[in-house]
Amino acid sequence: MLEDTLERLAPVAPLERTLVLTNASLADAVRKLVPTLPAGNVIAEPRPAGTAAALTWAANLIAKRSGGESPMVCVHADWAIGDVDLFRATLIAAADAAAANEALITVGIVPSWPDPGLGYIEPGEPVRDVSIGTSPAPLRRVARFIEKPDRVRAEALVNGGCLWNSGIFAWRAADLLTEIRAHCPEVAPALDKHGDNAEGFFAAARSIAIDHGVLERSKRVMVLPGRFPWSDVGTWAALRTVRVQDASGNAPAGAVVLRDSSANVVHAEGTTVVGYGIEGLVIVSLPGVTLVTTAERAADLKSLLEALPPDVREKIARAVESGPGRAA
Repeated sequence: MLEDTLERLAPVAPLERTLVLTNASLADAVRKLVPTLPAGNVIAEPRPAGTAAALTWAANLIAKRSGGESPMVCVHADWAIGDVDLFRATLIAAADAAAANEALITVGIVPSWPDPGLGYIEPGEPVRDVSIGTSPAPLRRVARFIEKPDRVRAEALVNGGCLWNSGIFAWRAADLLTEIRAHCPEVAPALDKHGDNAEGFFAAARSIAIDHGVLERSKRVMVLPGRFPWSDVGTWAALRTVRVQDASGNAPAGAVVLRDSSANVVHAEGTTVVGYGIEGLVIVSLPGVTLVTTAERAADLKSLLEALPPDVREKIARAVESGPGRAA
């Protein structure tokens, strides 16, 4: 998926202008996977400190290397993207809008269904129309961000014109750093004290997501709609959108046999899974543990972990947290 992401972005930003932020334990694997990526462009976070710290450090590096006016587009590697040309055109439009308005731009995906596993953005007052490729699109201020809702509220949000919070951002490096210093005390002191030392910065920064640390606090946040197919492959149920499905809408992988069954995600490693007469389930069978849930509840498995005995929790955590992106 990282290779796919870099290939997708190459016409927008060549590798020498691409940073990959990852955990320190994965840095060597990333460099081996993409040997043409400059080694200094792999940013190894010594400890997880949240997306606010990670993107602040990236903006700090970009400002030092290329100047604070440099546009910065932020994406994740665990996505499935359709209509890549439209995706790239949207990134370019977001970066242009960020520079023109000295704003922090987030791309909100036009929902395909009311997904309770995603956050939402409520668009506010209009700013102006911008061009995405040859089509106009409304740039609007963000009224509010909404955490993952239940299914009933998700339906109301979609019907009310809210967008999925994709985690696609665009801004100038200096604008993000200004907003960090103005609104994010969890990260700003670490930046001012350790701006030249990654170890010190990540050790001192307090963990917080960029959404909570900056975007919900800043008055300079705007949203641009994204109309390209997009799937956050962060849950097992999401694999139905990126795996090849059989004639009954099942997304199997591994030694899986399904009869009279539909709309299931079944992942088998080291064993055989047989399903008969089942519908809308997620079954993840790994060595030593099998998880069975519904597609709807698969978006909220972390709450399950908190309720399990410690010995079971450790086993199930592998199925909950380690698999969807890799399995895609």
